[in-house]
Amino acid sequence: MSLIVYLIALVLTGLIVGALGRLALPGRDPMTVPETILIGIAGSTVAGLVSLALFDGRGGGILLSVVFAMLFVWLARRARGGQHSAGYGR
Repeated sequence: MSLIVYLIALVLTGLIVGALGRLALPGRDPMTVPETILIGIAGSTVAGLVSLALFDGRGGGILLSVVFAMLFVWLARRARGGQHSAGYGR
């Protein structure tokens, strides 16, 4: 039972972090919910590794996770050949 709870918590955390990462970047982003979850999980994982390497596991938290999720959203947009700017004035 604890594995199922862990997986549900992982998906919910990934969704929240991924959504915050997408909201932090202006512009249109045609990304599905599973892609948002994967972006959030990847951002949290990399943030945890960076926090472990730089801050000895203390620090970063949700802010660092959202920053890395935002970086991954930007990379996904760039890989798709999408819009790089906010698109204001068009």
